[in-house]
Amino acid sequence: EVQLVESGGGMVQPGGSLRLSCAASGFTFSIYDMAWVRQAPGKVPEWVSSINTDGGSTYYANSVKGRFTISRDNAKNTVFLQMNSLKPEDTALYYCASPHLDLWGQGTLVTVSS
Repeated sequence: EVQLVESGGGMVQPGGSLRLSCAASGFTFSIYDMAWVRQAPGKVPEWVSSINTDGGSTYYANSVKGRFTISRDNAKNTVFLQMNSLKPEDTALYYCASPHLDLWGQGTLVTVSS
């Protein structure tokens, strides 16, 4: 089955960190760019970050640049999002996606609150 499964979300205080993981299966993970997208309550989805096939090129939204780091492990078919210095406005459902396949995971909830 072709799928993406996110994990690692949770509740954290402002200034804290979380590491999201996304496990891919059912397709040749290493030949596709991957991305993270988030959707805050009541808002439209927001692109967060992308990574190319070998991890050599990464891209970030201005809102997370310098705080978030995307990476991937092609041997483990997994993409990660390390999130540091979290802010309340980072609260959202975070999805990983394969844009070329139009494939999305079910999302993992990140809540940043004191």
